[in-house]
Amino acid sequence: MNHFEPSQGVMACESVPLPTIAEAVGTPVYVYSSATLERHYEVLRDALMAAGLGRPLIAFAVKANSNVAVIKTLARLGCGADVVSEGEIRRALAAGVPPERIVFSGVGKTAREIAFALKTGVAEINVESEPELEAVARIAAELKVRAAIAIRVNPDVEAGGHAKISTGKADSKFGVSFSEAARLYAAAAVNAHLDPVGVAYHIGSQIVDLGPMEAACRKMRGLVEQLRAEGLPVRRLDLGGGLGVPYFDQPDPPGVEPYAAMIARVMQGLDVEFAFEPGRMICANAGVLVARVIHVHRRPEGRNFLVLDAAMNDLIRPAMYDAFHDIRAVKPRPGEPVLYDVVGPVCESGDTFTRDRLLPPLEAGDLVAFMTAGAYGAAMASEYNTRPLVPEAMVKGGEWAVIRPRPSYEDMLAAERPASWL
Repeated sequence: MNHFEPSQGVMACESVPLPTIAEAVGTPVYVYSSATLERHYEVLRDALMAAGLGRPLIAFAVKANSNVAVIKTLARLGCGADVVSEGEIRRALAAGVPPERIVFSGVGKTAREIAFALKTGVAEINVESEPELEAVARIAAELKVRAAIAIRVNPDVEAGGHAKISTGKADSKFGVSFSEAARLYAAAAVNAHLDPVGVAYHIGSQIVDLGPMEAACRKMRGLVEQLRAEGLPVRRLDLGGGLGVPYFDQPDPPGVEPYAAMIARVMQGLDVEFAFEPGRMICANAGVLVARVIHVHRRPEGRNFLVLDAAMNDLIRPAMYDAFHDIRAVKPRPGEPVLYDVVGPVCESGDTFTRDRLLPPLEAGDLVAFMTAGAYGAAMASEYNTRPLVPEAMVKGGEWAVIRPRPSYEDMLAAERPASWL
């Protein structure tokens, strides 16, 4: 469910018409619904608890949407943060996430980042290789602390909506091989500067079939039982994220209730604390990208190019993943639908959002909304072609606020400085 619906013929976010924000802020602009963020977190939390999984640590994957206002909206409900850099740790802290609800993941943590996480006192560092385990132990010894770690395991299960977001196969860069997990966990258990609290996995994003998730869960349960049989304590099982969201061109993914029920069935009687790292499923449908039509280029061969002021640097998912986003007219005109190639102004052929999309008739100045754009939209935006970074706004009921302004060209140029010899 999302809170972007027509009101008197104009699309609104909760009680605020999208043209109100577009006129005040300019386009393109991301708009987020607080109500959708809150509802998606609460539905997941309630389903996990109702399935008998205790009060799990739900750590929002900050990489999906790193705006402090988004993280803060979730943190006020008790949500934690899954982070992959020092910068994301700092964002989570700035949003009010307690350190004990922060999980630090990622395959290439630097010594500086590890030290910062240990000084911060995060809930766990998800260790993804033997060299990283050695680095965490060394830095913890230097700081005279005991590092809480989980071994991230690659269960060799293929899942995910695209090859670039599938992370659980044996040839993936993520996690340690399943065959190495027990040895590394045992090594951590005898190191005075390491506190192995559990094991973790994450097999991909935009998963629309519970089968791979169940297969991975069964393998992880077996690993926990093996470690305990060897006399090693395992307190926490981190089951990552990855449950898909509806992108309108795909079948609806499983709901959170069947997902929670599957985990409860597979893990029955295991007696562990559970942790989850959802991102997309919480924020994707909580955001839209609003853009304005610059003009319609009608070719004599019959192609209609709908040229928008939004580009691939504002929303890169279609160029990177061939991702589908439903596109809606904010204030539809009457008339028969028209086939459009929807493109942006960036000087790249890849700056094409979709081809042959049937949309209501549109003209210069009209607004369109890219739906399900709250995840991996603004977080992956850039200033390519020296285009100002896309701003973000948030709505709560009938109120709205800019939560990241569009920089001016002066701001952009001031961030650079010429070399001394120029």
